Amino acid sequence: MAITWAQALAWRARRHLLDPVGDDPVEGVVGRLGAVPAASDDAAELAVRVRRRASVDGEIGRALADGRLVRTYAFRGATHLVVPEDGGAYLALRRAGRMWERASWREYYRLEPEDWPDLRAVVRDALADGPLTRAELGDAVAAHGRFAHLRPSFGDGTDTLLKPLTWFGDMSFAPSAGGRTTFQRLDANPRWVDWPDLDAAGRHAVLAYVGTYGPATPEHVHYWLGQGLGAGRARLDRWVGELRGDALAQVDVEGDAALVLREHVDDLAGTRPSQAVRLLPAFDQWVLGPGTADPRVVPPARRGAVSRGAAVVTVGGVVAGTWSLVGEEVRVTWFDGGRGPGGALAAEVERLGTVLGRDLRPVVSE
Repeated sequence: MAITWAQALAWRARRHLLDPVGDDPVEGVVGRLGAVPAASDDAAELAVRVRRRASVDGEIGRALADGRLVRTYAFRGATHLVVPEDGGAYLALRRAGRMWERASWREYYRLEPEDWPDLRAVVRDALADGPLTRAELGDAVAAHGRFAHLRPSFGDGTDTLLKPLTWFGDMSFAPSAGGRTTFQRLDANPRWVDWPDLDAAGRHAVLAYVGTYGPATPEHVHYWLGQGLGAGRARLDRWVGELRGDALAQVDVEGDAALVLREHVDDLAGTRPSQAVRLLPAFDQWVLGPGTADPRVVPPARRGAVSRGAAVVTVGGVVAGTWSLVGEEVRVTWFDGGRGPGGALAAEVERLGTVLGRDLRPVVSE
């Protein structure tokens, strides 16, 4: 079956709850996207809210508090929101690289691979009575003489040692305490699902990715699950091979061999290109999922601005400009003199205003 990239992006926009905008709860949106970057609370909340027809401020915080969402170190070691039912699969892939066994790690932290089970147990015990700040957790770990030398690794801005502890599922971020980062035991969340079988986790992650970011080329899969999580090319190729036929189908997208879920093939074939205009926050999954190097989504000449965190305007799924919020103005700069369909930008700015609870107006830079 042959389709165009315009059709493919229209299909993907539907799967991203962008065209049409969806009615899923916040955890439904995060689950659909796989992960939402959470270094910025405002951007994370906006990324979810622009995909919901009705929303209110603070929903992510409430979902984190009651365990419907988990905040953890995930793709590329950055902070992400995931859902507890699927997040463990991504963390299983993340720890598959076994970074703590590298010579550089062993020398720097003075930890051997056989030390990690005991360190993990110390961390879980320290968090058994409730969340702790970085400093408190560091003090609890350092109280065990064997690990006293690790105390500086729990200081502000020193995340590297903490990341494997989240990848193992021993802990996750907790609500901040007076603006200070805190951590909590993850297994206390009754919704949390561990994925001890790496192959099962890998196949699940491949299907979830293709289901939302399809049609996806094999390089898309390697970019998000290999480079992003460290699953390894050979493993990914094997998982994709195992899923081909029954679960995955190959389609031709303007000469590119791409993967979709077999159950989506007919619907994809009937999808018509879209000219929907969307205002998306910085580092939105629309561009991060396939990667800013994908020229079908991000024009190569504009990759630098998008990678540095510009909020983007998409037309038919293609990044066609950037935007910023200044007072009550949404200031839009179109690329190469482009314009969205008549009236579409104004309607999208109005929708953004509804999300933010403000009366906004578009201002287009020449």
